[in-house]
Amino acid sequence: MPSHGSLTKAGKVRNATPKMQKKEKHKEVPRVRNRLEYEKRVLKSGQQSRAVAR
Repeated sequence: MPSHGSLTKAGKVRNATPKMQKKEKHKEVPRVRNRLEYEKRVLKSGQQSRAVAR
C-alpha cells in the first residue's frame, strides 16, 4: 500500500514547532453557569419587552 509522502519526512512540522505549556481551563460549576445563562436569556429579555410595552 503506497504511503502519502516518504517516511523520512514524517513528523517534520510537529517536531519543528516549539512546545507550548497547556493552559489551565477553568469553567464555572454547571449550576452557576446555567443560572447566569437563564438570567441573561429570560429575565433580561423580559425586562426589555416590558419597557417597550409601556
